[in-house]
Amino acid sequence: MHNNVVFRTARGLQAAGLAVLRFNFRGAGASEGLHDGAGAEEQDARAALDHLQREFPGIPLWAAGFSFGARTIASFARSEPRIERLLLVALPCRAYDCSFVAQLSMRTHLVLAGNDEYGTLRDLRERVPPLPSNIDVEEIGGVDHFFRGATPELERRIRTWAEGALTLR
Repeated sequence: MHNNVVFRTARGLQAAGLAVLRFNFRGAGASEGLHDGAGAEEQDARAALDHLQREFPGIPLWAAGFSFGARTIASFARSEPRIERLLLVALPCRAYDCSFVAQLSMRTHLVLAGNDEYGTLRDLRERVPPLPSNIDVEEIGGVDHFFRGATPELERRIRTWAEGALTLR
């Protein structure tokens, strides 16, 4: 929740005018529970979405995640009709099977790092061909999984995407 990529992602969404909630999955940081990596973290995403829906009734809900969080929120989104838009940052498609992203029905935007050891655009295209038309992908070249040296660029791109998505509604 406190790493620079998550912070910059949240700030880009917030700058576009969205309400943002950052949270840790179970077992991360000082959160309660144990990380199981087998889907229980999707319950954490559901609880966060429930909270946002209570705090902001009637507004469309979006979801975003970084790395393991991107994989988890993408898996969760397949069966969560309340999610209108999805943002996945540094989806670890080389490290994990992420082929299920082809099942996503909502508008989805992926931002990948060009030198990401856990998955690049090329890796994604090799593992999930073809990507459905509701999924847009961009890559920031020359950076690693944590977008070192390019987090302001990441934030700018996320803000630009979110502002554009808001005008398409």
